[in-house]
Amino acid sequence: MSYALEAGANRDICRDVNYMNNEQNIYDICRFSKKCGGCTLTGVPYDQQLKDKRKAVAELLSGQCGVDQVVGMEDPTHYRNKVNAAFDIDERGRHVSGIYKAGTHEVVPISGCLIENEIAQEIISTIRRMLRSFRIKTYDEDTGYGLLRHVHIRVANATGQVMVVLVLSSPILPSKNNFVKALVEKHPCISTVIINVNDRHTSMVLGERNITIYGKGFITDILGGKKFRISPNSFYQVNSVMTEKLYKRAITVARLTGRESVIDAYCGIGTIGLIASSSCAQVTGIELNPDAVRDAKVNAKINGVKNVNFFCADAGEVMEKMAAAGVKVDVVFMDPPRGGSTERFIDSVATLAPSKVVYISCNPRTLARDLKYFKNVGYRAKNATPFDMFPFTEECEVLTVLTNGRGAQ
Repeated sequence: MSYALEAGANRDICRDVNYMNNEQNIYDICRFSKKCGGCTLTGVPYDQQLKDKRKAVAELLSGQCGVDQVVGMEDPTHYRNKVNAAFDIDERGRHVSGIYKAGTHEVVPISGCLIENEIAQEIISTIRRMLRSFRIKTYDEDTGYGLLRHVHIRVANATGQVMVVLVLSSPILPSKNNFVKALVEKHPCISTVIINVNDRHTSMVLGERNITIYGKGFITDILGGKKFRISPNSFYQVNSVMTEKLYKRAITVARLTGRESVIDAYCGIGTIGLIASSSCAQVTGIELNPDAVRDAKVNAKINGVKNVNFFCADAGEVMEKMAAAGVKVDVVFMDPPRGGSTERFIDSVATLAPSKVVYISCNPRTLARDLKYFKNVGYRAKNATPFDMFPFTEECEVLTVLTNGRGAQ
């Protein structure tokens, strides 16, 4: 099994796997699994997936801390609230949509994916059927010719709002008003339509320029009782159900009493910090992505949260300055990218000396590395809990709490 993990289930969630045991046969018939490559565990019973992921995480964290059972999903299908589709023309001249075959620019046609949001899939199918009548040419990755590169769709799980992003090689969409009108008539659930301009020869899906052609240019979701504005380029977890469970557990294990000063490092659009704000005295959110920080500040405003400040900066540098100024911090939440944290960041945490570090990892391999370095500076983890953020893949998210000897476990 790969260790690119990201998922989980605790003991009182184990009953959830009964759904999958009774319906297992439907996951053995995915027509696309061999060509797609997105789901590596189709055909593996869900309860077995959870056991295998727990075993893999336990092996990686052996000698560092104990590992709880994986927190899983009651229904692990159609969980992806973000769906990307590439477009092409097949040998019969028909428009197709799907994903690129690994290592190529060949689009593997996909329909009826078992993990993608069903509304998003329906909208993509509609757009594919509209291309010919609106004379929209699909982009060729090899020649650089054509207009439509991708369709990027986000669905807000709690509010039902839907964002459609048309990723084009040019800002000009022929008959855009009629195109949007026809699309929204077929799918009234669509809240906003955006043109994203990606005119670079790159494998990146989204470019930097967004042009709103319908609606507000963003959607709003609710997570942990707080509203979050999601823009086309915003990072937002793709599994809303499991994110709710993960963040709720993260706040719980931090044991906030309302008096603490908290840092939300790698804060993104402010999700963890804003959810935690109701349970502590002050939150400082730190993030290098300026677009994410801008969204975080808007999210604080729309939620009426006054005890959170967001900064566009390197978290390690900010914490070093806070320590030098004698600022006291009680808890650090950290949710780094797949590459994990850095020794400088961990050193800055040790200098600031919070009683707890709540570490959310999307890569157990780099978590194992970072826990070893944390141990060198006096912080140890007692247990880790995996969360199954990506069923039918080998990914999982892992939550752990580190203490420095002066804070309670």
